[in-house]
Amino acid sequence: MDLGLKSKKVLITGASQGIGEGAARVFAAEGADLKLTARRGDVLDSLAANLKRETGVSVETFPIDLELRGAAQKLADAAGDVDILVNNAGVIPGGNLEFVDEKTWRAGWELKVFGYINLCRIYYARMKASGGGVIVNNIGNAGERLDAEYISGTSGNACLMAFTRALGGPSLGDGIRVVGINPGPVDTPRIYKLLRQRAKEWFGDESRWKELQARYPKGRPASVAEICDAMAFLASDRSGYTSGAILTIDGGIASRSSII
Repeated sequence: MDLGLKSKKVLITGASQGIGEGAARVFAAEGADLKLTARRGDVLDSLAANLKRETGVSVETFPIDLELRGAAQKLADAAGDVDILVNNAGVIPGGNLEFVDEKTWRAGWELKVFGYINLCRIYYARMKASGGGVIVNNIGNAGERLDAEYISGTSGNACLMAFTRALGGPSLGDGIRVVGINPGPVDTPRIYKLLRQRAKEWFGDESRWKELQARYPKGRPASVAEICDAMAFLASDRSGYTSGAILTIDGGIASRSSII
């Protein structure tokens, strides 16, 4: 299926690893021209060189820490206008209310929650002025599968879900679509870190993390491609009537419920 993304300008945050890197590969394969940002410039440059060689698309890199004050504007000034913004940067730490102190909580939200909001504020205005665009927020299913043992992340994701729906509700009137992706567990180093942490909390032995993975649908996390292929579709005109909506890709985890 041709998604019609050839030569579209796509800005991806947190592009040096995990879902961000996967998104860069998928959009490049569709012929989009990329603007990639993350903290580590050396990793970004290596990825950019590989993507240029493999696909022939244009790839620009912008190493920057979006947690820093004014970083969103600095990035937008350097990257220029885009057709598609993929907000992906940010990892909110795990732990319960007792474990996550205020400093750690604020740092996680500064990058992911406020980082997304700040870039949306800038690029929504630019897209409106230029006639349209798409914003894709990579959020996470903890925003709907509320978890006291991931309290900062579950609260932050719920905030971003509300923000995405609120912004994307009327946005088609401005020619802009705002959508979200809620991945569940994904096959990246981060999920195994969380599994080990949870195994230590529950069993007192982090080496028992595979017992927790066995509870996942199909006994595995999602692949990065299963998330990023959907992301590219939502960003494309093939999904042109989708806005203010969030697609959950977690094998059904968030839909599991019980009255007892």
